[in-house]
Amino acid sequence: MRLLLVEDDEMIGEPVVEFMRRSPYAIDWARDGREAELSLDQDVYDVVLLDLGLPKADGVEVLSRYRRHGGRAPVIILTARDAVENRVAGLDAGADDYLVKPFDLDELAARVRAMLRRRTGQTNPLYTHGDLTLNPVSHEAPLRGEPLSLLPREFSLLQALIEEPKRVFTRSELEEKLYGWGEEVGSNTIEVHVFSLRRKLGAEHIVTVRGVGYRLKRGE
Repeated sequence: MRLLLVEDDEMIGEPVVEFMRRSPYAIDWARDGREAELSLDQDVYDVVLLDLGLPKADGVEVLSRYRRHGGRAPVIILTARDAVENRVAGLDAGADDYLVKPFDLDELAARVRAMLRRRTGQTNPLYTHGDLTLNPVSHEAPLRGEPLSLLPREFSLLQALIEEPKRVFTRSELEEKLYGWGEEVGSNTIEVHVFSLRRKLGAEHIVTVRGVGYRLKRGE
């Protein structure tokens, strides 16, 4: 899953990015309102974490323009503006949730997971596909009751597939979900992750759709 953090304060942004990458999510970091708008134009984000007090463009303005132009990703506002009128303005502009600084990183991660479940129509925090279960909270993925030992990128790839099990993901779509700005992505990186997952899951669980990409096995 790929997140966008919009935050101009290095002391807040750095721990958020570090924590989310361990969670594990791909996360990009925009440090002002204009950079945020350019990032949002890419339409690749699953959740946006948005500060309000930004240089070059206020967060509420960024959010309003994003929604007017059809942006649909859930937005969690992160701000020190805790007055009721500020919360109302943010929510009316199109925010889905609101977290006042200083905040606990575990709570932020829990709210991100809730937004992702809502976006995919998944009310239960557990994802199940046949004899495979995935728990985004504990980062466990038991197969027939036996826990799999997955590396962070493998877990993220499996989560992307199991959240939309009928969808065929292209390699570029998976790269966008697994890697943020500045992270090196080799030409066969996704193939390597898929190969490793198949060894741990069983080759039949991940199907290659020739010329398109990958999906989970149907009929589960």
